[in-house]
Amino acid sequence: MFIETERTPNPATLKFLPGRDIMGDDTAHFPNVEAAARSPLAQRLFGIDGVAAVFLGSDFITITTDGTDWQDLKPAVLGAIMEHLTAGLPVVDAGSAPAEDTGEDDDDVVRQIKDLLDTRVRPAVAQDGGDIVYRGFEDGIVYLHMQGSCSGCPSSTATLKHGIENLLKHFVPEVAEVRQV
Repeated sequence: MFIETERTPNPATLKFLPGRDIMGDDTAHFPNVEAAARSPLAQRLFGIDGVAAVFLGSDFITITTDGTDWQDLKPAVLGAIMEHLTAGLPVVDAGSAPAEDTGEDDDDVVRQIKDLLDTRVRPAVAQDGGDIVYRGFEDGIVYLHMQGSCSGCPSSTATLKHGIENLLKHFVPEVAEVRQV
């Protein structure tokens, strides 16, 4: 198995591309070892000194360091991912996925916001090793949660305010502002 790596806009994160499906259409963000209880892969990665957060994307894994130099950390992370995946071990435990938001109760504005996020924003952010999750819409304000390389990235505020906010305001006049939660 050959695993490629890519730098992200966030210098504390590195994107690992194992050349196979990781989470399919889902994502999972583990900001600490306690949150990783449902993912054997994330637990294994947290066992490496220097790993501060793990994000599992469709076909990639983003690791955030606690400040440890990537030159020291990268070989251990590559080895752990390779061992785990070649052994055929589960990425997340079966039946432990979070409840899916069906959107059945959403009004037209919220459906339009979610559609724009899913079709235009999330694919672009995934290329940088992250994800953006819709958390709500109230009084003209869209609340989003940034994950993976987007979490703590120096350019995330600019992405949120100048990119996503402008896009949503353009297509959805009811949107006045976008805030990170």
